[in-house]
Amino acid sequence: MAIRPVTVPRRIAIRPCNIEMSYFVTGTDTGVGKTLVSCALLHIFASQGKNVVGMKPVAAGCDNDERNEDVVQLRASGNVLASKGQINPYCFVQAVAPHLAAQFVGINISLPRIIKSFTELNAQADVVVVEGAGGFLVPLNSWQDSADMVGQLELPVILVVGMRLGCINHALLTVEVIAARGLTLAGWVANVLDASLPMLNENIATLRQRIRAPLLGVIPYQERPDAIEAATHLNLTLLEQLEAHD
Repeated sequence: MAIRPVTVPRRIAIRPCNIEMSYFVTGTDTGVGKTLVSCALLHIFASQGKNVVGMKPVAAGCDNDERNEDVVQLRASGNVLASKGQINPYCFVQAVAPHLAAQFVGINISLPRIIKSFTELNAQADVVVVEGAGGFLVPLNSWQDSADMVGQLELPVILVVGMRLGCINHALLTVEVIAARGLTLAGWVANVLDASLPMLNENIATLRQRIRAPLLGVIPYQERPDAIEAATHLNLTLLEQLEAHD
């Protein structure tokens, strides 16, 4: 059966917007498009004349020069000059869970260090987009996880749902945890990872019915992910409601 075209929120162009708030971007899993969406957000806010910067507190999977592709893309998408140490306080060679990558080199990931870097970036920018590592509950050290970090940063969350088999369960579990931690889900993005996913529209409709936060957009399948193209599928005016109640 042919998949019907997905109905998405109206595309936005470069136009005035009063949003000046930082966000934490998480995902239903690793490899679901957090960097793609984070960079798209940066492009949109920058196109509106705002000073923007991306942040990746912990990156696992770096070369010997501490170069991580996610961090490279985030730096390229922002317009605020900031040091690599501010944008990416922790970078590990091993492409594994952050706490394991840190243990491997005898380092303990410190939330105060991350918060210090964020505070410095926040003082320079109108909008800081913070991209998490892996899923929302990934451990950072022996007693704290990514959700603890978001709580201390006091940031609203944007959830990237990788549209593939199993995404409904993963998305709803993540939404429950965000609420259980007393955090705010600002919105969610459906990123199509499987071009042949059966009943794509119905999967999105199911999530819209069960997630109270607004759907900010549906990013069609991209063989070669492009953040600027992805940005045309997002409607950030829906975030204005959150800022109005902040």
